Amino acid sequence: MNRQNQIRMTPEEQAAYLKRARTMTLCTIDKDGYPHAVAMAFMATDGCIYMTSFRKAQKVVNVRRNPKVAVMIESGNKYDELKGLMIRGRCEVIDDPDEVWKIMREIRAFQEGGAAAPADAVIQARAQKRSVLKIIPEKIASWDHSKLPLGTY
Repeated sequence: MNRQNQIRMTPEEQAAYLKRARTMTLCTIDKDGYPHAVAMAFMATDGCIYMTSFRKAQKVVNVRRNPKVAVMIESGNKYDELKGLMIRGRCEVIDDPDEVWKIMREIRAFQEGGAAAPADAVIQARAQKRSVLKIIPEKIASWDHSKLPLGTY
């Protein structure tokens, strides 16, 4: 068995890893073709990843120009502890304030590990200036070095 197959996470392991994580790195492509990487809070549900940002933020501008994105979650301090997911896909921008507000509340609940946050006039007002980034995965790479035999590296 090759190393990539040996360390690949199963779909169930990937789902559990996504459920435990609270932030990920979002990579978009800027106008000059360079990666633009930022840390983001997120929610994973129904096979998609959701995050919000101000409509005028560089990441949103980049996605409107080029919807190809990558996100990465990683953990571990030593080689045999390294674990992560890199998800590449297409990103849709949602601007409808009611939908943005609804998803903002759901992301907050996901982040806090509970039910949807209560309706809040301040959050609802913020939704007027924000967009939702909905990432539809197309390709997933995963690694879990704890699956390697002891002493591999």
